[in-house]
Amino acid sequence: MLLSSPAPHRGTARRVLVLSASMGAGHDTVARELVRRARAQGHEADTADLMRLLPYGTGSGLRAFYRTSVRHAPWVYDGLYRAFLRPGEHTRPSGVPLARLAADGLERLVARTGADMVVPVFHLAAQLTGHLRTLGRLRVPSAVFVLDFAVHRQWLHPGNDACFCVTDQAADDVRGAVPGTHVETTGPVVAPEFFAPAPGADGWRKRFERYAPGRPPVLLSAGAWGAAAGLGETARLLAGAGYLPVVLCGRNQTLRSRTARVRGTLALDWVTDMPGLLHAVSALVDNAAGQTAVQALAAGLPVAGHRPLPGHGADGVRRMAELGLSEAAADGPALLDVLDRLVTEGPGARERRAAHGRAVFRADVMERAVALTGRSAVPSPGQE
Repeated sequence: MLLSSPAPHRGTARRVLVLSASMGAGHDTVARELVRRARAQGHEADTADLMRLLPYGTGSGLRAFYRTSVRHAPWVYDGLYRAFLRPGEHTRPSGVPLARLAADGLERLVARTGADMVVPVFHLAAQLTGHLRTLGRLRVPSAVFVLDFAVHRQWLHPGNDACFCVTDQAADDVRGAVPGTHVETTGPVVAPEFFAPAPGADGWRKRFERYAPGRPPVLLSAGAWGAAAGLGETARLLAGAGYLPVVLCGRNQTLRSRTARVRGTLALDWVTDMPGLLHAVSALVDNAAGQTAVQALAAGLPVAGHRPLPGHGADGVRRMAELGLSEAAADGPALLDVLDRLVTEGPGARERRAAHGRAVFRADVMERAVALTGRSAVPSPGQE
């Protein structure tokens, strides 16, 4: 396995392949930022979609099933999460049989691109690279970037060379599950625009003021697929309490049409200026502990966890609250109490909370991953 190493030598250009999955937008957003960072550091980098490497329409079928489940039958996904993903001592089915359907495609891609390393940012991608490393069929290091605050078991395969995690708690979970794997805490990955004052924020503020003068705007996130439980009910609650609910409906036009009918609510289509939006609202109501939540941390925006999606969404929201990175709101009255406190907090408390959230961003994942390239031995067959 990999050993720790000094910072990467800037004069040594590497070829990096980031292995993502078009399951929502979060994984691809992270993949694009990692590619941008690698290129800025003088390396060659590209991203690939695991769903396109799976044969016979398997990827599109898997994506459609997951999207339908989280939108319309969350109890189905919760059952699958408990069976396949939730950590614990009980034996559960492995993701390797599904992931290895993409094995030939990944091998060809690595050969064609001449990649020096592969960086999976999706759990099935991590299962695939770990499997191929164990068999000796992937002869370049695989460094997994684990995006979740609460690490589920399908992120973990002993064949991978390294795991980079968003918190120390997640890193401890990985060390306990896959002893011998190189593990580091780097923090999440977001684009640099989220940390600085955003030029688009003024335009958003003017829009909010025209729409609902004097009402503090609170952002409700439903992810790229527009998956959320009780979103209309939450929007009505906030509007009735004097807030302007601003709802991210993603690409779910049905959700947008339905939410737009809630009096006093601003339902948004797909948003391209997320830095400006996050710097213009007063708080985020989050249900997944995903990329929107970490972007909010980078922007110094308060986060309230409410009505989380089942499965890894609920576990992630709970872990963020335990770490003091968000406030948990179990019901409507609790949400109003949390928002009233967060929106009216003084400058000192606001700065301390924002600094605590930004402290989670520690190191550059791409720099650390490239630093380890070439320092790993191919695992011996039979480890799996």
